[in-house]
Amino acid sequence: MGFLIILLVALLAVAVFQFFRRKTFLKTLTEDQFRQGYRKAQLIDVREPNEFDKGHILGARNIPLTQMKQRLVELRQDKPVYLYCQGGSRSARAAQLLHKKGYDDISQLKGGFKKWTGKVKAK
Repeated sequence: MGFLIILLVALLAVAVFQFFRRKTFLKTLTEDQFRQGYRKAQLIDVREPNEFDKGHILGARNIPLTQMKQRLVELRQDKPVYLYCQGGSRSARAAQLLHKKGYDDISQLKGGFKKWTGKVKAK
């Protein structure tokens, strides 16, 4: 029983640490803030292709989180990167990866695509 409590406390500590560390390099933007800057940025949808095809923000490129490492050459380090996924967890993980690879200007859409009310394109 004591071991489980220690394990849970350790996992919680790691999660809290990652949350606050992420805040140092990842800006979480409201839809209005996101809309103001995404046309000057690299707009990346990190969801899977089937999700992207059902609907995505107009002008977004689909680079799924599962392919991000292999496709980093498609992203420029000198331009802001605006990320989104369905709810926010995958874009946060993508931001962590980009940060480790030297990207500085990274933002994500608060609440993800499911909260987006702007223009959408579907295949």
